[in-house]
Amino acid sequence: MEEIHFPMEAIVPVIPGPPLRDDGGSRDIAAAGGLHAYQLRLHEEYGPIVRFQLPGADTAVSVADPVLLEATAGINKRPEKLFEFLAPLCEAGNLQTLPAEEHAPLRRALLSVLAGRRSHEAHFDGFAALAGELADRWAGQGGEVELQKDLSALSLRMICQYALGGGVDDPDEVVTAFEVVLTEYLGRMYEPGAGNGHAERALAYLREVVDGVLASAEPGGDHLVAALAEAGMSPARVRDTVLMIMLAAHHTTGVAVSWTLYLLSRHPEEAERVAAELDRVLDGRAAPAYADLRRLTCLQMALKESMRLYPPGPYGARESTEDLVLAGYDIPAGTTIFYPFWAVHMNPRHWPDPEAFIPGRFAPDEVAKRPRYAYIPFGLGPRSCEGASLAMVEAELVLAVLLRRFRFEPVPGHDVVPVERFVLWATDDIRMNLTPRLLTI
Repeated sequence: MEEIHFPMEAIVPVIPGPPLRDDGGSRDIAAAGGLHAYQLRLHEEYGPIVRFQLPGADTAVSVADPVLLEATAGINKRPEKLFEFLAPLCEAGNLQTLPAEEHAPLRRALLSVLAGRRSHEAHFDGFAALAGELADRWAGQGGEVELQKDLSALSLRMICQYALGGGVDDPDEVVTAFEVVLTEYLGRMYEPGAGNGHAERALAYLREVVDGVLASAEPGGDHLVAALAEAGMSPARVRDTVLMIMLAAHHTTGVAVSWTLYLLSRHPEEAERVAAELDRVLDGRAAPAYADLRRLTCLQMALKESMRLYPPGPYGARESTEDLVLAGYDIPAGTTIFYPFWAVHMNPRHWPDPEAFIPGRFAPDEVAKRPRYAYIPFGLGPRSCEGASLAMVEAELVLAVLLRRFRFEPVPGHDVVPVERFVLWATDDIRMNLTPRLLTI
């Protein structure tokens, strides 16, 4: 019988991945302990590029290799269904999925305020005062503290002071309201109709708070509200943006500082190295000056390593706008491309012994050995976090103030378990016992 030869170009490789499920993959994600943990398992089993089912996007392609990520970095489109859970927070169109032509001017306005070094320096003393107030409160209350609760409230105060020109009366209540909104709306992606109406009441409260912040903002001041107004944004778009900035800023910075303090408490030798550096650089002062931050290299490396192990936002997503080829696989236009930041940061090819806490990975000579996108705690491309540089300034300052004042020790018997709640949270906070390092300052 005559052999049949198929032309090589007709053989299209299929992206590896788990079997398709009739529930859209929800049970597999739940069984793994959440989407972030599921991604780790998928990439361990199937390699750097994986096809999988994703509620809200049907089928997605997850990419955990930094070289492959570079080919997608220019995409400026997010999959709308995947970010629908944030739509209720926005009355003038979901800010997370704005088309490129609307997103670009908004991004420019945000960067004009959030990314300016001169502006960071101008607000630095105010930030230091807020961090010092928290340290004083902790010193006076004694006993254990809840890091995520207190540090998220501190971050909220900072972003309101810096970018909005106003403040909030009850940061703890605002943080709780955001948790209710996110938990309930995100849960409805997996279980339509879930929830009991608490999210709607919490969102109404948040909008009242934002209206108060907007009313207190100084016209024409050096803050976000003024920049958005100057860019021609409508009042509704300004309010939506303020709400999203408050959400993103207090979560990411507060969580990043919390995980850093947790990891340092588990690695006393690294904590002592950071403390000795602070003693040397600050030379008797309670807080650093802005110019001191560049000299706090041990602290910076500890922060970056903690954000590698516990990225505040554990994943992102884009929608391909044209056909792509990644690692020999065809990726059609319209495909959801999933960015599993946690899996990228745990890629053993670029991070030997990936689960270990080794701040020295971020020494300049070590950084130079890795691909550009091996470390992406703030995302990549035109949809990356506009507040990344501000977040690092805030986090380094807060860590410097707190580690100058205290030694942190885990509360015995308290298990710290990561869980995804829009950011990488801990299920029952991160509780610490404090020991004063300096009796007088």
